[in-house]
Order: sequence, then C-alpha cells, then structure tokens
Amino acid sequence: MKNLKLFALGFFATFIAISAFTSSLLADSDNSSTVKNTNRLESLVKYSRVLGIIEDAYVDDLTLDEIITKSLEGLLTNLDAHSAYLNEKSFQDFKTQTEGEFGGLGITIGMKDTAITIIAPIEGTPADRVGLKSGDVILKIDNRSTIGMTLDEAVSLMRGEPNTAVKIAIVRKGENKPLSFDIVRDMIKVESVYTKIIEDEKILYIRVTNFDKNVAEMTEEALKKHKNINGVILDIRNNPGGLLDQAVKLTDIFVDSGTIVSQKGRNAADDKIYKAKKGVLTTAPMVVLVNGGSASASEILSGALQDLKRAVIVGENTFGKGSVQQIIPLNESQTEAVKLTVARYYLPSGRTIQTVGVKPDIVVHAAAVPNNENEFSLKESDLKKHLEGELTKIDNNTKNSADVNNTKRQEATISQDDLLRDLQLKTAVDIIKVLNITTKK
Repeated sequence: MKNLKLFALGFFATFIAISAFTSSLLADSDNSSTVKNTNRLESLVKYSRVLGIIEDAYVDDLTLDEIITKSLEGLLTNLDAHSAYLNEKSFQDFKTQTEGEFGGLGITIGMKDTAITIIAPIEGTPADRVGLKSGDVILKIDNRSTIGMTLDEAVSLMRGEPNTAVKIAIVRKGENKPLSFDIVRDMIKVESVYTKIIEDEKILYIRVTNFDKNVAEMTEEALKKHKNINGVILDIRNNPGGLLDQAVKLTDIFVDSGTIVSQKGRNAADDKIYKAKKGVLTTAPMVVLVNGGSASASEILSGALQDLKRAVIVGENTFGKGSVQQIIPLNESQTEAVKLTVARYYLPSGRTIQTVGVKPDIVVHAAAVPNNENEFSLKESDLKKHLEGELTKIDNNTKNSADVNNTKRQEATISQDDLLRDLQLKTAVDIIKVLNITTKK
C-alpha cells in the first residue's frame, strides 16, 4: 500500500512535469533548453518523491495539503529574509497594517543575521512605552524560542486581542544578560505625521512615524499651515517604512526635478524609475534625522534627498533594507498570497541601500546635549521638577507614560529645554541656522 501511494503521487507529478517538458520542447528545440527541461523534470520528480515519503512515513499524520503548505513556507523563507508565504490570516494582517490601525504591540520586525530583530517600535505604542528599542534581538515570545521561527509566526504570536499580555525576552547590545518585558497588547492606531514649531526659531519639525497611505497628503497640509518658516526638520528616526508610493510622493514635495528612486529586477516588467515632478517646498534649508530604526521607505526618502543635495542627513546609519516585495495572490478570492522579492531599490546616484543602509552626512549618536556644569548644581525649581519626576516613576496613581507621551505630542512647540535632551535634534536646528546665515550671504 505504501509503495502504491508513493507510485501514484510520483506518477501524478511526473505526468505534470512531462506535460510541461513536452510543451517546452515544442516551443524551443535548442539543446541548452532540452538540458534545462530535463533537469527541471528530474527536480520535480525528486520533489514529488519527498512529498510522498513525508506523507507516508513522518511520525505525525499530516495531510498532503499540510505538507505542501509547510514546504511553501520553508521555500519562501529560504529565498531571503523578506519573502514569505501568506496564509489567510497573514494575508489579512498584512492588508490591515497598511490601513494605519491594527492590534498588537506596535513593533516592526525583520530578519537580520538569521535572528528576529526589532527594526523599530512605533511611537506611542505599548512596545515603545516599555522601552523596546531598534536592534533588540527577540529571543522568546511567551517562552517560545524564536530560533528557526519565521517572521509571520513571530508576528502571529505577538498579535492578539487588546488588554491581553505577552512576554518578550530580548538580547540588547551593551547588556550583559537578556532582558524580559511583560507587554499588554493594545489597538495600534498609528499617527503617521504630526508637526511642531521649534521655539524661537520658526523651524518646522515634521515627525513621520510610518509610511501609511496618508503621509504625503498630511505633510502637504502641514506645509500649507506653516508658510513663513526658516527651515524644515524631517524626523524619520525609528520609522520602519511602509508604502513605496508614499516615500516617493513625500520626497517629491521637497524636490522639483531628478530621479527619486529606481528599482531593477530579473524581469524588465519589474524595472521602474520614479522621478520628481511636483515640488512644493524646494528651497528652504532642510535636515533629515535618521537612525538604525529607519528602514525601507525611510531609507529611500533620506537617500534620495541626500543624493539630490536637497537635505543634510543627521544621525546614525540606517537599517539597510533595499529590496522590493510584491504581493501575488494565489487564488481569485485572494485568501492566500506569496510575498516575493522581485527587485532591488537604487538611489539617484545608482547606489544600493541593501545591507549597507544610508550613511548620514553628519554622524550624531542619540544622547542629551553634553553639559560641563556640575550635575548636582541645581536650582530649587530644577530640583523640584527632578523630585516630581522620580515620584512619577514609582507612584502608580500618577499619570502613566502613555498619558505623558500623548500630552507631549499635543504641544504645539518644541522648547529649548527639549532640544537639550535630544542632541540629534539640537544638531539639526544648529545646521539649519547656519544654512540660513550662509544662504543670505
């Protein structure tokens, strides 16, 4: 019976392979094509034999559909870190995420050096509030090891109903031992763009947290409200990327000519060139803030503005994700799909960002502005603020960090004191002030 099943399965796959083989021969009788098709036939027969052996002899009783699904998952995962087989749930989650609202922890993850790595926590989300950082390597999710786990499996474990808890264990550079976080899931509503004015400077600060479908439109609206400005700081630190067309449209707001990005794939149909054609604010001094959590669409934006000499890039080297994924549905009902890497991005200069990222023009690491004064030399008002801050940390009845973040975001300005706590942002302000002076001369 076993041999009969193996024979039947092998015969069926062989029949399909022979049909494809015969069709190819009729279309092209070239010797090299004949050799290629012979190898194709042998490979398909070998694959069908393996499927039959697993179905018949594996310790657990798996259906042929389950075996093929697992083989598809493994196949796509082994191509590269970003290709994947999307089952019905994964496909729905993917579509939901680009709409700007979804349930979970609020982190974007990727595969780096075979480890599941946090690209960036989304600002204001549970993951951000507990202190997860870009570059953290996830070791366990609810005590399940992530070794050998796919990205989709990790996402599925972290997603869940709001107000339910999940435990994350991570390894962080500079820490001697793994860190553990208990995080309560929430409905993630991404505020993709918000703006503030730098106090006393008339510099517009634009924070882009994620490239969803509203980014370019919201940025353009913000610029219409703030016409008399001395410069723009575009903050895309810890922005994990998103929609390519939004990165292109956002770049197009700040440049009036030139190539923004191009993509080149194996097939000519996948080759595209995106050029600037709009140009809304093209002359005001501009600085873009980036770090290791700036990925994909963020790197296209910052790299293009750097190559086109439109902005000064400040911060730390970006993540290095420069490949194009296409979602290809597997059926008419679009319940399953393949996410396949079909091309790579290239910046206006022709350089790639894949694995190397975008190197800032001015490297500034995240820190407060250095202060040479004695740290214990405090005014009474400063001391009071300090003590109130310490009490807030330990008093469960005081305003929680989420409320503090939300209140701070709603403020219309960034104060000079705020600048002293963010060396990268302070550097950006200083650069724009210098550019304004040199331009006037």
